[in-house]
Amino acid sequence: MTRATSARKLAAAAAYGGGGLGLIGGSLWGVLQAEARMARRKIGNASVVPPDPSGLYGARLPGRPLRLAVLGDSAAAGYGASTPAETFGAFLAAGLSDLTGRPVYLRSVAFVGAQTRDLERQIPRALAALPDVCAVIIGTNDVTHRVWPSQSVRNLHDAVESLRSARTQVVVGTCPDLGTVRPIAPPLRQVARVWSRRLAAAQTIGAVEAGGRSVSLGSILGPEFSASPADLFGPDGFHPSPAGYKACAGAMLPSVAEVLGVMPEDTIEPEALRGEGVYALSTAAAQAADHTGTEVSAVPAEGGRAGGRAGWVQLRRRRRHTIPDVGEVDQSAAAAAPQEPAGDGVGCEKGLSDGA
Repeated sequence: MTRATSARKLAAAAAYGGGGLGLIGGSLWGVLQAEARMARRKIGNASVVPPDPSGLYGARLPGRPLRLAVLGDSAAAGYGASTPAETFGAFLAAGLSDLTGRPVYLRSVAFVGAQTRDLERQIPRALAALPDVCAVIIGTNDVTHRVWPSQSVRNLHDAVESLRSARTQVVVGTCPDLGTVRPIAPPLRQVARVWSRRLAAAQTIGAVEAGGRSVSLGSILGPEFSASPADLFGPDGFHPSPAGYKACAGAMLPSVAEVLGVMPEDTIEPEALRGEGVYALSTAAAQAADHTGTEVSAVPAEGGRAGGRAGWVQLRRRRRHTIPDVGEVDQSAAAAAPQEPAGDGVGCEKGLSDGA
């Protein structure tokens, strides 16, 4: 079974209530259950609360602050970071501020141990900040806690749909490649790699059909993390180090900037030589799971959005913008107070096609 077919079946199971277990086989679930228990014992204390990076980045820059919310699990929250500046959210906010030359207000509501079902209670807190865009990283804990794949995809679809209904843009970082996780020993590591990439492809289908866009983190955490595990993984061998969080932010930043309409004009058109273009959704989802930082989004269409299970999508392999070191952050109460949009055509639905 090809990954495109697997992803399509998983997404269909999510939509129509099936389990999707036959896609990977019940025996693999049992193996992953045992391996997950062993891995969690090796990983250590998951009750540690990461430092909160919420605040105003680039406060001295001109213009209305762009508003960014981060939702998801321990990777989104920055588990293992010792300071706010070492978290995924801080790197993403700093990178967006550097790219646009504008201040960025960040609200992080992600927490350690979150599964896709927990997005439902993160969403109200995120929307309280009136975000222009929400960045989501989720999926790993669904695997390690034996959540049925179809249920995981359905939860993500519903979360993206809820955020889009609140007129905020959504960029989802799909399930990381579990084949890079050191506490999972071979040969299960190789099996986990195949399984997590299939889930990532199905997440892409669910996110795009709900009106968001996806960025593959499976491959960004694959070759790069495997080549430099001492640098890009934290001490527990499971969560990223600060350098790893910076790499994740670098993969998602171009898509976050694009959805806000603040990318340079010379990056807007797809580049055929890089494999960019319009594909069937399931094909694009499978390709994204195998290529570093690949973005999948609905093709804008006059009078609405194209998409759906039989729709066409746009696949992009965007060049990364270098993430700077995180500078001074204003975490005062004044910085945390959201303000209504100033009507400058950036964020939410201003100047953007629905679902683009």
